[in-house]
Amino acid sequence: MAGHEQHYTMPRAEFAAPVKLLIVVSPYYKDIADNMVAGAIAEIEAAGGTYEIAQVPGALEIPTCIGIADRMSNFDGYVALGCVIRGETTHYDTVCNDSSRALQLLGLQGVCIGNAILTVENRQQAEVRADPADQNKGGGAAAAALHLIALSRKWGGQGKGAGFKSTPDSILIASSGGKENGTTT
Repeated sequence: MAGHEQHYTMPRAEFAAPVKLLIVVSPYYKDIADNMVAGAIAEIEAAGGTYEIAQVPGALEIPTCIGIADRMSNFDGYVALGCVIRGETTHYDTVCNDSSRALQLLGLQGVCIGNAILTVENRQQAEVRADPADQNKGGGAAAAALHLIALSRKWGGQGKGAGFKSTPDSILIASSGGKENGTTT
């Protein structure tokens, strides 16, 4: 088992306008989840953000909840919190791989997600990673989501096109007797 390595922690993200995050948590191991939620809340509040919390039954439902919220709500980013402890069957591998893959796919679509679905061998490892006085991966996941939100806001005004940029007043709609500027007769 690795010792306590020293890792660089980026400075806290700063925002000119408020941020709102959704913390999606599976309280399957409630004490572990509660500690990670406390860490996430502390980090969000320290950055001046607000949050809501949604609970789902297990780690596999976390990406689905985030996908639904991203399509139907107005959150700037998401914090995924849960814990999967290896058991006697291969179900552990399915839950770990599928929840992680689904979150990564959402992220590649531009959704700002901090992932702290713990995937551990035993309860002791989970307790260390959720400990508010030690690693608290919940706070780390919130920090990651906040950094991604900051980057998306920084780059949000930069448009990209395939050799041209269209503006709303230069769009033409095809019709049999149409006019310019998106109107038809």
